[in-house]
Amino acid sequence: MPQQLWSGIDAGKAAHHCAVIDPDGKRCLSRKVVNDEAQLCVLIDDVLAMADGGAVTWAIDLNHGGAALLISLLLARGQRLLYIPGRTVYYAAAGYRGDGKSDAKDAAIIADQARIRRDLQPLRAGDEIAVELRILSAARTDLVCDRTRAINRLRASLLEYFPALERAFDYSNSRAALILLTGYNTPDGLRALGPAGLEAWLREHKARNASAVATAALAAAQCQHTIVAGQQIGAVMVARLAKEVMRLDDEIGDTETLIEQRFRRHRHAPIILSMPGFGPLLGAEFLAATGGDLTVFDRADRLAGVAGLAPVPRDSGRISGNLKRPRRYDRRLLRACYLAAMIATRHDTASRTYYQRKRAEGKRHTQAVLALARRRLNVLWAMLRDHKTYQPTPAT
Repeated sequence: MPQQLWSGIDAGKAAHHCAVIDPDGKRCLSRKVVNDEAQLCVLIDDVLAMADGGAVTWAIDLNHGGAALLISLLLARGQRLLYIPGRTVYYAAAGYRGDGKSDAKDAAIIADQARIRRDLQPLRAGDEIAVELRILSAARTDLVCDRTRAINRLRASLLEYFPALERAFDYSNSRAALILLTGYNTPDGLRALGPAGLEAWLREHKARNASAVATAALAAAQCQHTIVAGQQIGAVMVARLAKEVMRLDDEIGDTETLIEQRFRRHRHAPIILSMPGFGPLLGAEFLAATGGDLTVFDRADRLAGVAGLAPVPRDSGRISGNLKRPRRYDRRLLRACYLAAMIATRHDTASRTYYQRKRAEGKRHTQAVLALARRRLNVLWAMLRDHKTYQPTPAT
């Protein structure tokens, strides 16, 4: 006899745990399954067989990563799949009996939440380009973080034995200075080579502004004539870190090229690029965070809530009208909207006017930019809905 079932999946890297409940909340199945296509197909077949033709609603606490294979299998079969964020599951668990935690209990909670709640968003088949942009954007973020860590370690190592050279250059923005460190990074070594020799060496290694870099490096060398303990091994580490930063720069550049190529192939790219403040990188982050399909968001307010740009009320008793920043939102989407708004204040007349008005009202810089980002998100949502590019407001 057909019956309606709810299946909750507590997703993991190597394995998932599935719990199936009936309309009364009674657990019908609890099984751990390896994250393998064959075994996942068996699980789906068994759950559908239990329903005997009835409707099955699936729910999962992860929408990418280790759950991607299972999500693809369920959507390929036309199954209804809901997404329950892990934070929601964590807070919901407090309403169930017992303090213990297990994968089986979490899966049952996910299934029960899918049974009783009506505000959960269904997962849809991902936009291929948006998925690629999410992967590439995440890879670029990791590379940028690695680069920042390498530069910090480089400066700390250089500060140990040659502080004058450490403060002579901005190593995060000067590739010529990094080239210098790969060959000459000690005071005695720089003095021994001399101005003409150092400038020739820099030119040979294709360093820009070789003359200025050589002059600044030799000025730093003249400031220190003492050999600090550990200079020899410190110089080796600094040269190695300088090469690592240069390698990361090249890899970041290659990744950004891939991001821009794929972003410009997306159907929404011309519309997003027409919005002041959005370039290929921020536009790619916007598409990666939204999935490339804004029909999921039935209105601009919903998109603003996901982006963390819609304040939520904090009322109690006779106190009303208080608003606060939400705690649950997509930080990647907020970052893209915030940075685009901040850039627009410099290059777009309408955005700059709105920002200045908010500052005149007494808002701080961050608050004014967030208010601008909220207003711009309304415009961008309408542009994507109507398939129209941005039309700048004439200056008055």
